[in-house]
Amino acid sequence: MKLRAIRAGYSGNPVLHGITLDFAPGEFAAIAGPNGAGKSTLLSILAGLFPRHEGECSLDGRPVPEWPRGEFARSVAFVPQSVRIDFPFTARQVVLMGRAPFADGLFESEADHEAARRAMALTDTLAFAARDFRSLSGGEKQRVVLASALAQSPRVLLLDEPATFLDLKHQVSIYTLLRHLASSGILVIAVTHDLNLASAFASRLILLHQGRIAADGPPVDVLTEANIQAVFDTPARVHRLEDRSWLVYG
Repeated sequence: MKLRAIRAGYSGNPVLHGITLDFAPGEFAAIAGPNGAGKSTLLSILAGLFPRHEGECSLDGRPVPEWPRGEFARSVAFVPQSVRIDFPFTARQVVLMGRAPFADGLFESEADHEAARRAMALTDTLAFAARDFRSLSGGEKQRVVLASALAQSPRVLLLDEPATFLDLKHQVSIYTLLRHLASSGILVIAVTHDLNLASAFASRLILLHQGRIAADGPPVDVLTEANIQAVFDTPARVHRLEDRSWLVYG
């Protein structure tokens, strides 16, 4: 995917200022920055959910607005911060919704059910497949929504703070899974506030500050004490481990 001179805002208030980025298959790119930096807006543009912007967002050289929505959904999956469902769907039914772009009739095929089962196994959600989605904890819901996205078999996976509601075990599990998906050729782009998780698992880190790119590169190069101070206005001590940085704040 490519972004060229992206400018966007809300009600006349600019949020992004001329963002240009190239993303390649097999990358695990983390996007970080303070609140209001434009992270979620940028992700929404990549997902084709924010059409009111200047500049171009394209997939395979084709502007995103020109893609038929069903065809785009077979290539790009989006996992928001939270999902509200007011109807009594089970977790398995929510995951099967991810197969909608492949629907060929009124009922799911055996291939659809197998794709959903694989996605639930990957996200450790099979144990509560029959439970009402509304009864799940925040972390369980987050993993079910991720499973629904994986059931799409996407080439591009976009995630807005995928570890927000997760306990430590599942934070590590999900980020390990995302790194594995990237190594298999999927482009993974995740907004995160956890710089240490990004350092440990992502191959690329993009820091946004006031709607502009403050730093972009391998996490070990991006996570410097000067960058943390400049972007987050917070002192940090950077410890260099064998293959990554580890931050201590304050």
